[in-house]
Amino acid sequence: MPKQKLNPLPSAAFQILLSLADEDLHGYGIMRQVAEQTSGRMRLGPGTLYSSIQALLEAAFIEEPDRGEDEEPGQERRRYYRLTSAGRKLARAEAERLADFLRVARAKKIFRGEYV
Repeated sequence: MPKQKLNPLPSAAFQILLSLADEDLHGYGIMRQVAEQTSGRMRLGPGTLYSSIQALLEAAFIEEPDRGEDEEPGQERRRYYRLTSAGRKLARAEAERLADFLRVARAKKIFRGEYV
């Protein structure tokens, strides 16, 4: 997937970046974290998850860390993913872009919430 497919950043890709902000996770861990951080409003299926991961890997926003010595028995087949500094920068830019939208919605009295 070319980089332009990540501009604007799809919500699934943004949630994946957010899920990796604190720790390295494997695919199922990312799925659970996204569901948790969105209070169940977003549930990534395997197709969306792995196509998004592939695009983020190709764009170098995430990477697969070398986990050879850290592997526990039975965990050898799991692929873990880590946020890169470029990925953290992209997530921050996307969060700022969304915050700007919320500020405009509030100013126009469309959105009245405690979020921003």
